[in-house]
Amino acid sequence: MPDIAWEAPYCSEGNNCFRIGTDTEGNAYIAVAGQEDAYLSDTREALRALIQDIKAGKADHLL
Repeated sequence: MPDIAWEAPYCSEGNNCFRIGTDTEGNAYIAVAGQEDAYLSDTREALRALIQDIKAGKADHLL
């Protein structure tokens, strides 16, 4: 497992808590809080694009 520096959990409604982390090699990680060993990983640029698209409403059809 890479050495990931996790941010504090981000919690929306109820128990929907996620954590975002990075490592020293420029990778970004997303995991459900408490389940950090089962993460999704990509580059920081990819994570940035994902967050910007979500904020722009491009994933609203999933709600």
